[in-house]
Amino acid sequence: MRDKAWWVGVALSGAVMVVAGAYATHGLASRVSAVMVGVFETGVRYQAWHTLAMLAVLAWRASMPLAGQRWVLGLWTLGILAFSGSLYAMALGEWSLGLITPFGGALLIAGWLCLVFVALTSNR
Repeated sequence: MRDKAWWVGVALSGAVMVVAGAYATHGLASRVSAVMVGVFETGVRYQAWHTLAMLAVLAWRASMPLAGQRWVLGLWTLGILAFSGSLYAMALGEWSLGLITPFGGALLIAGWLCLVFVALTSNR
């Protein structure tokens, strides 16, 4: 199967997203402030949207594989880890990870811009 590792990674991201969302709803409020629950939920929301977007790119790759699609997937993966991961760490450990969150956001944006480039330069 082409892109097996990507499919596994996206499936794991989906599983983590559901677990994190459930924890935010059912267990986190007793440990942290409402503001930190909101921070955590923002991480879940961004992970959810980008996990779904990664599924769409993988489906596109199944019918029309293009080299740039892997760049999109890679940027989004790193973006989820940096953006959502730093928000999870901030909420759970109350750590200030100042520059990591915006860097993760920049990676997510870069992934979207890379997707534009791939779509515009595709000859198929």
